[in-house]
Amino acid sequence: MIEFIWPTVFLLLPLPWLSWRLLRPAQTEQAALRAPFFDSWAELNEQQSRGHGGGRAASALVLTLIWCLLLIAAARPTWIGDSITLPREGRDLLLAVDISGSMQIEDMRSGQNLVPRLNAVKAVIGEFVQRRRGDRLGLILFGTQAYLQAPLTFDSATVKRFLLEAQIGFAGKETAIGDAIGLAVKRLRQRPAQSRILILLTDGANTAGEVSPMGAAALAAENDIRIYTVGVGADEMRVPGIFGSSFGSRVTNPSRDLDEATLQRIADTTGGRYFRARDPAQLAEIYRLLDQLEPVDQTAATYRPRQSLFQWPLAIAMGLSLLLAAARLTGGKGAHR
Repeated sequence: MIEFIWPTVFLLLPLPWLSWRLLRPAQTEQAALRAPFFDSWAELNEQQSRGHGGGRAASALVLTLIWCLLLIAAARPTWIGDSITLPREGRDLLLAVDISGSMQIEDMRSGQNLVPRLNAVKAVIGEFVQRRRGDRLGLILFGTQAYLQAPLTFDSATVKRFLLEAQIGFAGKETAIGDAIGLAVKRLRQRPAQSRILILLTDGANTAGEVSPMGAAALAAENDIRIYTVGVGADEMRVPGIFGSSFGSRVTNPSRDLDEATLQRIADTTGGRYFRARDPAQLAEIYRLLDQLEPVDQTAATYRPRQSLFQWPLAIAMGLSLLLAAARLTGGKGAHR
């Protein structure tokens, strides 16, 4: 839909006609010039005037069109688009995902296949991110060090893309849980949101970093940041024997390094919960439960995008003016030949 910001400008539409009707022609006094061939000259001028009658009408029409286009441009035509819904101040939710070396262990059973832990995490959290339409989302990736991969934003598609692009080893092979929480606190405590949430997912224990997990958790509690912790990894996995056969195979616990006690304490200290995900199905169920514990903020604001269009009628008017001037110059030169 197109609207005019200053529609009263169109009241000037009859101004050229009124000027032509009401204003007298300019009276000029010029020195007399005696021309012996005046009669022939007047006759020739009358013939040319009759020949250019159609040209004058066309010029008048073009001038009228130029005037109308200038008025349209001055009235500020603006295209107003369809209503777009934007979320208001909702939750600030950070996802902290472990990408240490152990996340490449293939112990997450999906159907008949075993997939790496990080692959299962990407699939489940990616769907979770898509559902969080009303909140700001951010992404922290951590290994030996913690990095803010995506700042808090309503652009969930970008957060999901950064998550899918994460690879094992980007942040080092060890696990800095405390640093990841500390970085989240630094980003969340400055936000005025009603609810500040951190979802921390790991498959190990704190083996690197400068901040202890419990020290960071205490700081998060002081800043009203609730932390949900998720421990990832199967409880048992059969290791093949000689040449991949069952001979000499054994059952191991691939999650023996998972520090569940610390993850539970972190959640309890901040008012969150600890969850255990042994396979992709359990992980998906955990994130569905998180949707219920921290529902998406449904309050939203709407706006209609606006785009100014005055430059188009102005450009057409300028183009027609140049064409009219060129036509008159060309006609004048032809008359003198």
